[in-house]
Amino acid sequence: MRDFPFHGPAMWLATWGGSGLAPKAPGTVGTLAALPLVWLALTLGPRWHALITVVVSAVGVWAAQRACEALGRDDPKEVVIDEAAGMLLTLLFAPLSALNLALGFALFRLFDILKPGPVGWLDRHVHGGWGVMLDDLAAGALAALTLWGLRLLNILP
Repeated sequence: MRDFPFHGPAMWLATWGGSGLAPKAPGTVGTLAALPLVWLALTLGPRWHALITVVVSAVGVWAAQRACEALGRDDPKEVVIDEAAGMLLTLLFAPLSALNLALGFALFRLFDILKPGPVGWLDRHVHGGWGVMLDDLAAGALAALTLWGLRLLNILP
């Protein structure tokens, strides 16, 4: 692991248990590391899934802000709790299936990397812990809407 200022739980949470310290593609690695929690949330049903999403998002704002301050950067690539929150939001209203999990993962990563529309605006204009979290939540919302649209059009079961 690279030299990283682990100062208590904020950094551990911000890096999603250290997954954000991956030398290549930390956002993708962090998203993969979030999948067990996403799967658990899907099995617990929408109310628990929503609660888990809100808690991870709120804790994420705090942890990301601490990481930004410790590292002296606005959106450190090592901070991947935002990927966890974004994936949770992506699948909040999706039925539990491996197909939805895989497609949700792909759509979320696509929107997070390309940063279309509101995702890019939030990335450029909102800073600190809120900025770290909000662009990924917007990417998750776009991915969720896309999944919903595919189900509405009977492309997905």
